[in-house]
Amino acid sequence: MSLRLTDVTLTYPDGDGRLTALDRVSLHVPQGSLTAVVGPSGSGKSSLLAVAATLITPDAGTVVVDGTPTTGLTRVELTELRRHKIGIVFQQPNLLPSLTALEQLQVMAYIDGRSPSATRARAAELLDAVGLTAEAGRRPHQLSGGQRQRVNIARALMNDPTVLLVDEPTSALDHERGAAVIDLIARLTRHRATATVLVTHDDVHRAAADQVAEVRDGRLHVPAATT
Repeated sequence: MSLRLTDVTLTYPDGDGRLTALDRVSLHVPQGSLTAVVGPSGSGKSSLLAVAATLITPDAGTVVVDGTPTTGLTRVELTELRRHKIGIVFQQPNLLPSLTALEQLQVMAYIDGRSPSATRARAAELLDAVGLTAEAGRRPHQLSGGQRQRVNIARALMNDPTVLLVDEPTSALDHERGAAVIDLIARLTRHRATATVLVTHDDVHRAAADQVAEVRDGRLHVPAATT
């Protein structure tokens, strides 16, 4: 169970030409490891995450998720792959205001065609894993920013993904809460054996990663491993 990108090139229309967002990028993220993707704004970090999430199809190259090559898959097949193999933690939690923390997770099971009541134990287990058992009945406005982000992380794990993609999870948090969220992601990566990619602008989070990949002008560099 891993994530592998090989020679991925992605371009966007730019006037009469094309702008290269990713230039022959290759990256392997093994099971149970955390790769931090760093780089300045506009360097290609978000494009890399979108390609890894199969939300964007690259111009060239291959993406393999848990042994499944994504090239040639239909839109429906890609949706199924994301639903069962990929967990995405967006920068903003975007929790539903009317739902409790527990219900935020249960609704993922409903989307997948399962009864929310049948997955209540799974949702409670994940809330416990992120330290929010006592807040299970609270709604988003009753939670702190750090707690909302923890619900966001737990929700991404609800369908037991093999790949976890995390986009700037600490951008709205102070240093202490941000560090706690990164530590949580690192711990869950190992405990849940996910192949995790963490996109971050903050170099301080390098220490939590097994591998650091730096994006500059669409090209990927791996300056050092932190293990």
